[in-house]
Amino acid sequence: MEIRLAQPQDIGPWMALVEQVREQFPGLETDKAMEEHKATVLDFIRQASAICAAEAGQIVGALLFFRENSMLCFLAVDPSCRRQHIARKMFQFMLPFMEEERDITVTTYRKDDPNGVAARAFYKQLGFSEGRLTEEFGSPVQEFVLKRSSQ
Repeated sequence: MEIRLAQPQDIGPWMALVEQVREQFPGLETDKAMEEHKATVLDFIRQASAICAAEAGQIVGALLFFRENSMLCFLAVDPSCRRQHIARKMFQFMLPFMEEERDITVTTYRKDDPNGVAARAFYKQLGFSEGRLTEEFGSPVQEFVLKRSSQ
């Protein structure tokens, strides 16, 4: 398996992965939303802000990040490939692209949502702490923060 920056030719396999996991992500419910997500992914690819885990022509992991805000925007792993540390490897690959002294944020499901159990545990393992409660795409979420500043 190869962890690398995604390329425009990866969009087909990338979207095949997203299709598998779309129910787990608020905002991807409709075909129109999926088309918008595809355009967003291509924008992130052009900005060298999309990381993938590729294996045998398939994308088994996908990560989008926003350098300007030090934000992890999207993280998904093929359900059949989970528990192989793919998400951790993609996260570690992303770190050098982020400003070293800037905290990294991500949002995920709130504590009482069963959809968030694995993601919340994963982010806590990486050193993230629970932050403010907010909403995204009409769904209640919680921000997680990885402190990196030397304050």
